[in-house]
Amino acid sequence: MDNFMPAAMYKLSYGLFVLSAREDGRDNACIINTVTQITTSPPVITIAANKANFTHDMIMRTGLFNVSILTEAAPFSLFQRFGFISGKNTDKYAGYPSEARDANGLRYVPEYANGVIAARVKDADDYGTHTLFSADVIEAFTLPGGPSATYQFYFDNIKPKLKPHAENEKKKYVCKICGYTYDGDNLPEDFICPTCKHGAVDFELI
Repeated sequence: MDNFMPAAMYKLSYGLFVLSAREDGRDNACIINTVTQITTSPPVITIAANKANFTHDMIMRTGLFNVSILTEAAPFSLFQRFGFISGKNTDKYAGYPSEARDANGLRYVPEYANGVIAARVKDADDYGTHTLFSADVIEAFTLPGGPSATYQFYFDNIKPKLKPHAENEKKKYVCKICGYTYDGDNLPEDFICPTCKHGAVDFELI
């Protein structure tokens, strides 16, 4: 392995990750929070991917993926872009300022990340709503980012906080799944998120 840095693997101990895949010339991605190194020599990792994600389907068909390890500097707009669910008819990298690709030919996030792991699937185990992928590491390298962002850090410091609204202030709701925002005084009960297709029950006032 020409480009393998153990320090990049160390950063997998905790964090939030942009999981990326590519199929038929189209890139897709979503945010996950489960990446674990299970062996060192050779390096093997596991990821848990929600079957509701189209990125999951791409990985099932191509056998390739990467993870960008997000840092505490990642803005909420990045979480809005990639979200926790990826749709079939979207390209989460469309208009993204960087065209950086790894050894698998997959795009990754060079800013707001402190490492990238590119992998090739060896096993896929069905766990109901999720698939657990075991994969050989093809490439692992660090980036000059800061500390890895945890889920707790995301909720405490990145995700917008609930706040009191003035009587004449327009309200805004955010999808807890993908970060899509809806402006309006009242979110319809039958509203469906145009990004991840989840219902109004998965929105909260910000």
